[in-house]
Amino acid sequence: MTALTEQAGKAFAITPHDTNEIAPVPRAIRVGTGWTLVGRAFLSSVDVTLTNVGDGETIPVRFSHIRATGTTCVGIVGLT
Repeated sequence: MTALTEQAGKAFAITPHDTNEIAPVPRAIRVGTGWTLVGRAFLSSVDVTLTNVGDGETIPVRFSHIRATGTTCVGIVGLT
């Protein structure tokens, strides 16, 4: 397993969904076109809404869920 402090070695597309978990849980996500992202961080029990997410921004949060409802970002990629 790669340590969280190392660079990501793999990338995969994430399609927002209101109930499906992301597998594997990425160490970060990258957004193609940004604005609002609604998700749940790994080991958390509540969702968070990130606003003003920039185009091409990398978010260093381990999200277990990216919700379809409320998310306007597109081109979301998980980095593991």
